[in-house]
Amino acid sequence: MFINWKLREINLKIVYYGPSLSGKTTSLQYIHSRTNPERRGELISLKTREDRTLYFDYMQFQMGTINGLKPRFNIYTVPGQVYYRGTRKLVLKGVDGLVFVADSQIRRLQENVEAIRDLNQDLRDLGYVPSEVPLILQCNKRDLPDIMPVHSLKEYLGLNGIQTFESVALEGIGVLDGLKSIVSSVVTKARGNINQSPG
Repeated sequence: MFINWKLREINLKIVYYGPSLSGKTTSLQYIHSRTNPERRGELISLKTREDRTLYFDYMQFQMGTINGLKPRFNIYTVPGQVYYRGTRKLVLKGVDGLVFVADSQIRRLQENVEAIRDLNQDLRDLGYVPSEVPLILQCNKRDLPDIMPVHSLKEYLGLNGIQTFESVALEGIGVLDGLKSIVSSVVTKARGNINQSPG
């Protein structure tokens, strides 16, 4: 969270995290397509030749006010491929809320588990207490055959008790519900922090 008291703006950062090809970029593209153009910036994507996310996707949007401040939400996705671990950690710096996008297919379970392990380690390395960072789980690709039951996926990921949304990002199903939930959690936490800040 970064507050510009002069402009009366508060910048909040939400990161979509998960294994490669789980639907992070697709979710962000859908969010961008459904956000009022007057309230959002461009969607910026840095891609590899194979059209995979190389560094990150990024968009910004505004809504409402928090304690008289105008919030700007900066949304990022991280590259899922294992060898971009350093980039993921950079993108996580200053994070206010997380959406973990899991690939619901049974064959991707191990990659989901490794990704959540990496996320918790990265957060600790950056000085966060993982359990204190607002987080929701987006179980994506619910339209495919051979998917895991949501409760089993949560169990394996150690995310019991976390608010969870089933999604089909290609069709936008469940994506905006997840976004609204994480925005609400981030705003609630930001309100508490603003009330304690000297500005």
